[in-house]
Amino acid sequence: MTGSEYGINLEKHETKDVHDQHVNGNLTVIWRDWDNIIKNNPKMVYVSSINPKEVKGPHIHTKRESHFVCIEGKVVFVIKNDDGVYQEIISSDEKPVMIYVPKNTPSAHLNLSNKISRVLALADIAWKPNDNEMKNISFDDYDWEKWKK
Repeated sequence: MTGSEYGINLEKHETKDVHDQHVNGNLTVIWRDWDNIIKNNPKMVYVSSINPKEVKGPHIHTKRESHFVCIEGKVVFVIKNDDGVYQEIISSDEKPVMIYVPKNTPSAHLNLSNKISRVLALADIAWKPNDNEMKNISFDDYDWEKWKK
């Protein structure tokens, strides 16, 4: 864990060339059925892109639990807990952290990169266009500008 109830550090392994064994990249484990990291098996997996320095959210999903991990770029996830305290967790392609957002938990994410960032999402309920289970809210007392400097 990351020290937060919302963040899970992920396994990252180097991959090697089959001929001379030089490192040719890496592999990050997001989910395995036997890890038991995700309690409700995903019913939908998707990738969301975020333009540089832009914010997605804040909003609340009233029916679904989600797990997110940044797979390209660098993103900060801002989660407001039941006590009104904000948790900030950074996930990036360099240091992947999976973020858990329970249903009815306000959250947003901000792209810290100067390029498009991509976030892989795993949700326990598949989205349908007419679900109306997402409610937009605001984090009026949160300082977004500190990340945009």
